[in-house]
Amino acid sequence: MRGVDLIRKKRLGQSLTVSEIEQLVSQYVEGTLPDYQMSAFAMAVCLQGMTPEETAELTLAMARSGEQLDLSVLSGIKVDKHSTGGVGDTTTLVLAPLVAAVGVKVAKMSGRGLGHTGGTLDKLESIPGFSTDLSLEQFLAQVQEIGVAVAGQTADLAPADKKLYALRDVTDTVESIPLIASSIMSKKLASGADALVLDVKVGAGAFMKDLASAQELARQMVAIGRAANCQVSAVLTHMDEPLGHAVGNALEVAEAIATLQGKGPADLRELCLVLGSEMLILGGRAKDAAQARILLEDALSDGRALAKFREFVAAQGGNPAVVDHPDLLPTAPFVTCFNATTSGYMMRLDAERVGRIAMGLGAGREHTEDQINPAVGLRVLRKLGDLVQFGEPLVEVHAATSQAAAAALADLAGCVEVGEEKVDTRPLVLDLIRAIHLVARDVHRNWECVDGEVLSEADCNLLERARAARSAAYVPYSHFPVGAALVLHGGEVFTGANVENASFGLTNCAERTALFTAVTSPEYRRGDKIAHLAVVADSPGPVSPCGACRQVMAEFCDPATPVLLANTAGHVRRVTVAELLPLAFAAQQME
Repeated sequence: MRGVDLIRKKRLGQSLTVSEIEQLVSQYVEGTLPDYQMSAFAMAVCLQGMTPEETAELTLAMARSGEQLDLSVLSGIKVDKHSTGGVGDTTTLVLAPLVAAVGVKVAKMSGRGLGHTGGTLDKLESIPGFSTDLSLEQFLAQVQEIGVAVAGQTADLAPADKKLYALRDVTDTVESIPLIASSIMSKKLASGADALVLDVKVGAGAFMKDLASAQELARQMVAIGRAANCQVSAVLTHMDEPLGHAVGNALEVAEAIATLQGKGPADLRELCLVLGSEMLILGGRAKDAAQARILLEDALSDGRALAKFREFVAAQGGNPAVVDHPDLLPTAPFVTCFNATTSGYMMRLDAERVGRIAMGLGAGREHTEDQINPAVGLRVLRKLGDLVQFGEPLVEVHAATSQAAAAALADLAGCVEVGEEKVDTRPLVLDLIRAIHLVARDVHRNWECVDGEVLSEADCNLLERARAARSAAYVPYSHFPVGAALVLHGGEVFTGANVENASFGLTNCAERTALFTAVTSPEYRRGDKIAHLAVVADSPGPVSPCGACRQVMAEFCDPATPVLLANTAGHVRRVTVAELLPLAFAAQQME
């Protein structure tokens, strides 16, 4: 088929075949499909979406469009880790040597920072002498010898993605979840690892601002991994404030060293233990998260992780003395502080704006050709919810000039807020999405989507709450108990069961019981909206809500709110509120 025929199919919401996707990608890489047609295809995907099968095939086609690393010559299971981008995200510098110290090989291809998020290569290259420019032979030999290597992605790795990403950036199609998922996963699959742990950031400083979108992205990436025979776990973590304290390349290296020494920030250490546990499970080194955590904590406490970092730095040409003398790292000539103008609690510390201030100092780049200053950046001295006193330093500014320091101080006034009320902070880890068999093993439940989609741990927990709610049902006439559960974005869970009446018309369904309880709660009235619903009944297949319940869902939920419909046998179907009632009656129709 011609390129225009494939664009038309997708514009009309039709699915493309495997051969059609292969043709589209190969012609684009060869140059016979012009940019303007690929731009039109990207817009059609943005508007119509893609099926899970299409997304997986697009990913695999892009992964095959260039060089693919073959790590099979290395013994054991090779595990990679990828973050969707955060501020102060120093995890790889701690995680890679930590996991390698426990006996799982880490073969990681990384990128450079762009925009408000940092890049692992830039951070490592702030170590004097450190080189990320490794040949394939050097990369393989180092992983085999010491268990860890981090190198820059080659220009021939997934070239179709590089070309398509550049188009998406200028055609306002970046936010399409199938295109995001295929972009990330095509590069990771081409990098050759046997297993992959994804750190999907959620919040003000992340690309995915809300949990529901991040969960959908994570589910799609885990499903792509399953289609490609690559074990994938996705950990969803909050990024409303910077991770740790340091934002800036040399500053983050120093913080990583401190964490490996047992002196780092609690949130950075915790995230590394969570991600590291997933890496050990996928790498076959631990049977569950509890065992993995013990192994990782032992490697931190006995010094093996720090020793592995020293070995890793030396292997890539860096000066290992920085481990014992972090003052050998680049330092900024001007250091000043942003101080609290009032006493109270830290209420807001906008992670994205902090990242952009650090970028303005020279710690990041707005354009790919911009140069990085490894010495500059910020140190966040107080976290959300912390009590602060008037005049107390809140953020330390490390700048190349006094003018740059003054500009950063002025910008910080707009993104740091201290108030009288202590804010409720979100937990660091918001969700965990794995392949279905791993979820079932770890949470001891047997929930499975009938259409093959991936269920997260949060999905299973909500389904379990709905199943438990059935025990409260009052059903003397139908003998058909139904349980429902819903969760607000803030994490509060509300449950309900059906309550029958002899007149039947006055019966209240489980879904409406849960919804009415939620919408009369203080949390909902404060603006905390419904994030997710689940309904469970002893039906032949996933239970289907009645029309009245669908209308009430449409009243109080966003159309894109996910709903899990299940039976007690564990069969689940995932839909949205809009799919349950596409033409819901709305108050505007009465105006």
